[in-house]
Amino acid sequence: MENKAKSPYIKLLQESQTILALSYVAAIGIGMLFTYRKYDVFGINIFDYADVFDFLIAPFADYKILLFTLISLLLTYIIFKSDRAYQRYFPKSYNKMNFGLGSQKWYQPLRNISLAILFLLYLFMAAKKYGELTKQDILINENVTVEFAGDEKKTGKMKGKTKDVVFLVHEGGAEAIPLSLAQSIVLHLKP
Repeated sequence: MENKAKSPYIKLLQESQTILALSYVAAIGIGMLFTYRKYDVFGINIFDYADVFDFLIAPFADYKILLFTLISLLLTYIIFKSDRAYQRYFPKSYNKMNFGLGSQKWYQPLRNISLAILFLLYLFMAAKKYGELTKQDILINENVTVEFAGDEKKTGKMKGKTKDVVFLVHEGGAEAIPLSLAQSIVLHLKP
């Protein structure tokens, strides 16, 4: 008898673990897309310079990506559940809205596929906009000077960095500088 009482709780716990795991995987995918677009606007393919760990923390490295991920996943879930509730509680109105197609066998899979495609299009458009906005933010930042052994220096706007590389943007384009070659990085702050 006690096992029957625990089974709904165990089932709920297992479902929540699955939902959390899938949400984290989705967050990593979204983080990778946004990080790619952030660097791509300067012509940098971040996949050439980053390692797996950089992408595992990508959704949490920038609060904008984390916020967008949470809002996107929540919004998608709400839209999906609202559509199902509308279909369940107002079937006549729902049927009129979709011209009677809701009763067809092929409608449910098509609806799910359509929602997934719309979500992906939304992500790609939002990632593109994010890349453009971060480009504007980078270009108004103060310059950074990377100093090398032998008094060589390179100056530009710091685009970002990975574990091994720092990215500078200057008039000539973008440049990836291995941190192992840099002696120091000097930030030029406004007085």
